[in-house]
Amino acid sequence: MRLYLFILSTFIWLALPFSQALAQQMETFERFELYYSVVNTTFLDPKIASTYGIARGEKRAILNLAVRENLSDGSTARGIKLQGRTWDLIQSQTLEFIEVREGNSIYYLAEFQFINEEWRFFEIDFRPVGADQTYTFKFKQQLYIN
Repeated sequence: MRLYLFILSTFIWLALPFSQALAQQMETFERFELYYSVVNTTFLDPKIASTYGIARGEKRAILNLAVRENLSDGSTARGIKLQGRTWDLIQSQTLEFIEVREGNSIYYLAEFQFINEEWRFFEIDFRPVGADQTYTFKFKQQLYIN
């Protein structure tokens, strides 16, 4: 939960100046909501990064994903089976996700490397627990060295 809250608060802090462009980092897939963010690892506290085995570096980032299912009595976190990749104009990387469960929260983290000011493209295939289909999510984001 600490890492998730840190990433979420960092993302919100970073998104404030760009709220128009970055306000919604969520996509809906039928009854499921996929929340996502990309964070440079230099924003992570060294102790938190160490706890989760995340290598910090100015050209390293993490993709954070979480899925919630909308139910008649509210929403609940869902585990997912997933695979993904990220690429730029030169190289492609397979994303290796780790699952983190803290209390009622479930989220997935994948590290990757990037070049300053490049556009990274992402493609994620995910299947929430209890779903009868796999969904594909694609997005792009420009990354900067801090």
